Amino acid sequence: YPDVHLEIGEKSRDIGEKSLFTKELENALERNEVDLVVHSLKDLPTTLPNGFTIGAVLQRESPHDAVVLHPKNSGLTLDTLPDGSVIGTSSLRRAAQLKKRFPHLEFKDIRGNLNTRLKKLDEKEDYAAIILAAAGLKRMGWEARVSQVLGPEDCMYAVGQGALAVEVRARDCDILEMVSTLHHSETVLRCIAERAFLRRLEGGCSVPVAVNTEVKDSVLSLTGAVYSLDGADSLKEAMETSVDPGNKLVAAADIQHVGVTAHNVPQCAQVAAEKLGVDLADLLLSKGAMEILTTARKLNDAR
Repeated sequence: YPDVHLEIGEKSRDIGEKSLFTKELENALERNEVDLVVHSLKDLPTTLPNGFTIGAVLQRESPHDAVVLHPKNSGLTLDTLPDGSVIGTSSLRRAAQLKKRFPHLEFKDIRGNLNTRLKKLDEKEDYAAIILAAAGLKRMGWEARVSQVLGPEDCMYAVGQGALAVEVRARDCDILEMVSTLHHSETVLRCIAERAFLRRLEGGCSVPVAVNTEVKDSVLSLTGAVYSLDGADSLKEAMETSVDPGNKLVAAADIQHVGVTAHNVPQCAQVAAEKLGVDLADLLLSKGAMEILTTARKLNDAR
């Protein structure tokens, strides 16, 4: 849309809860002060307020987590760091998985934006390393700081991690049509499955829920897991489904799947992706996932 004049404003989140920051942006959208808002998809709840929708999900960067070492530990990995080394992370999901995978390490909370966390790592010796999203480091041009990328065997990622989402007013058809060209079909389907999984579990940032998705030969696979805060208790399962679009394409702008409106992505594939997430969550729930998550939530609230 080269003929459309866009005014771009930025708002940084240095402190405060993600939900409050997101709400502030949605208030601006509701007041027609802005026409669209760009978020990290993992920061958006699986159920959006009435009147809003995710009008575009952009092609995903790496969804994996990355290890950034203190300069004195250059060349090491989480496996080879000395016993008792302190690793900084603000994520319950990361801490739960890594405590189980690397029991010789200690994990300590670290807060702030990327700049703040890297400064805390570099200027003090409180942390041997910190764990950050690989996508965030890449977008900031700090890929050189990545010492190790954690694969799903070490640490599965957060729902929607690595993807950017464009939130718009649900009935603003002109804006919806414009931003819909940014949709990346594979990312849309993967994230619909992930978000459906999380919503069915009634999860969020306050509980350790992790996923891994892949699309290959029109088959969408989803692995999902829940953890206790210390990683000692966990449930992990995997399922897959066909997302072959066939000849079916429903261009209905009012059909949302876990908050996503993607009328240029085959509707049957979106339905299959959402069902996959729900079915996998139901499987984990049948095996006791809610008990693990309820305990984790209570312990986290009490901290």
